[in-house]
Amino acid sequence: MHTAVVIGTGLIGTSVALALSARDVEVYLRDSDPAAVRTAAALGAGTMAQPAGTVDLAIVAVPPGLVGPVLADAQKEGTARHYTDVASVKGGPLHDIIALDCDTRRYIGGHPMAGAERAGPLAARADLFEGRVWALTPTADTDTDTLNMALELVALCNAVPTVIEAGVHDRAVGLVSHMPHLVASLVAMRLEHADERAVRLAGPGIRDVTRIAAAETQLWVDILSANAAVVADLLDELAADLDHAVAGLRAMAATDEHKRSGGARTVESLLRRGRTGRARIPGKHGSRPTRYEEVGVLIGDQPGELAKLFMDASRAGVNIEDVHLEHSTGQPTGVVRVSVSQGGSAALGETLRGRGWRLQ
Repeated sequence: MHTAVVIGTGLIGTSVALALSARDVEVYLRDSDPAAVRTAAALGAGTMAQPAGTVDLAIVAVPPGLVGPVLADAQKEGTARHYTDVASVKGGPLHDIIALDCDTRRYIGGHPMAGAERAGPLAARADLFEGRVWALTPTADTDTDTLNMALELVALCNAVPTVIEAGVHDRAVGLVSHMPHLVASLVAMRLEHADERAVRLAGPGIRDVTRIAAAETQLWVDILSANAAVVADLLDELAADLDHAVAGLRAMAATDEHKRSGGARTVESLLRRGRTGRARIPGKHGSRPTRYEEVGVLIGDQPGELAKLFMDASRAGVNIEDVHLEHSTGQPTGVVRVSVSQGGSAALGETLRGRGWRLQ
């Protein structure tokens, strides 16, 4: 790949353009919003100039409902030899593409599993896709050269390709992305009119659950509308589980001992199944999940404290697998939770205590 056109300079499109430009691909930028394309160009994502001829690959980075029309126009212009998109839903766009009589031999659907709470080109990063899964959904007649060009795109962005059928993809992202986002929003919505004293008690649990609810609203309306039936089915299943949980909790609150014990068993079963499901999420480098040990370290809110902690932790000779920072409400302190491999917490704790850190 020597040349590419990125159509749509939002978060994902600009991030793709930045990644390709960093690998010496000549990138041409297009967007219906002049301010967005100017911003992307100013960030070094590419040029606003028109290509002199046909480019190697066109990346359509627009909302799912616009993929079909934008692809049809680009193919009519002869923009590129090969085409892909980065929309988060594949079934609807593919239906539109076929209805618009696009050339599906030179098209392959794509979806990088990466993003951020902020939208727009200013939130873009060249390393946004590093180590992330990038789904590719070829049509029944996608040409091998088009598939190879898409694989090269994924490699240039340092992502990990996986080939999947469009309908299977939509069910999967509904389960692991779209439904969780809506559920996070529903949980966060309970805080909208909550007593201020209750909100001030918010800790890392509610922060983790609601983090993705801070994402840009209109973007998620577009995503959910393109996969609405799948998400609705999944929410129906979740609603049945919620009814089961409510029944169990009501029984636990009853005066009858038999009902209380039955309710406790119901809730315990739900919690156990939750742990089992959580354990299936892939771990480091997509491998089987690994259990880590955790060390909690009290840390002040001064510049350089985190860097000093990491430097002192390195003296223990233990690899840090994950880090989570919890801020104390109204206090200039927090807790850094450091995850290490099994058997490493003792050595790390001893080293940090010796360097004057207070452990929790």
